[in-house]
Amino acid sequence: MRFVDVKNDIAFHKIFGNANQTICLISFLNAVLQLEEGRRVVSVTIENPYLFPTVPTGKTSIIDVRATDQEGRKFIVEMQVADKKGFDKRVQYYAARDYSSQIEKGDDYQLLRPAYFIAILDFVFTQSLSYFSTHQTLDVETGENLLKDIKYYFIELEKFNKTLEELYTMKDKWTYFIKNAENLTLMPENVEDIGLETAYKEADKQTWGKKELNIYDDSKVRERDVIQEKLFVLEKGEEKGKREKEMEMIIAMHKAGISIAQIAAIAQKTAEEILQIMEK
Repeated sequence: MRFVDVKNDIAFHKIFGNANQTICLISFLNAVLQLEEGRRVVSVTIENPYLFPTVPTGKTSIIDVRATDQEGRKFIVEMQVADKKGFDKRVQYYAARDYSSQIEKGDDYQLLRPAYFIAILDFVFTQSLSYFSTHQTLDVETGENLLKDIKYYFIELEKFNKTLEELYTMKDKWTYFIKNAENLTLMPENVEDIGLETAYKEADKQTWGKKELNIYDDSKVRERDVIQEKLFVLEKGEEKGKREKEMEMIIAMHKAGISIAQIAAIAQKTAEEILQIMEK
């Protein structure tokens, strides 16, 4: 078996955003939200069900969910595989938007349902030593939690280093799947949950059609191109920074009365190069 990279936009949406196969999403939500017995998620409606695009598109890994628990209560969940740029602002915007968009101005505020935001991060975001953290509004002095309707759940993959033998909770097993699936060749033996088992099967490349695989492969190439572009910009920036520091050092030595010949020897350049730098 060869599995796709679950963090990829195309794969993430195929597994969690399939309106005809919601068992994976329900299992994942119950693992992450850690709802008490009697209030576990039993059904979901995906507001933006995913259809494979005819051509690779931009980042699409945001899934809006309307969930119903065992008591019939409804709430909102937004899932996202997030990148780092502006994430702290973006996560608050999305959660507030989802919460406030449930009613029109002047409607009964009692109709508002809880809103949860789940972010899967491939970078370190919080100070927590744990890979999983929950954030909500608290009184800074007493820790009192009166405003309970909006919560944020962060899964930081860089902090998750558990082996198969250390996976004791469903949250651990789902995180292991998301982080490591593309490097596995077999489904782990400790997968007993039908939702997670289905997710592994959905992630198996052998179950994907040729068109789907081509779109997935194209999106992976696009991801690598973006990474290479960012690295190039970073390297150019570092190179420019080094040049600027070198020029500052040369000018400082010249102002200190050090001869051109001595500066050239220290900077490992020719006298002509030193003069050109000073002219600039």
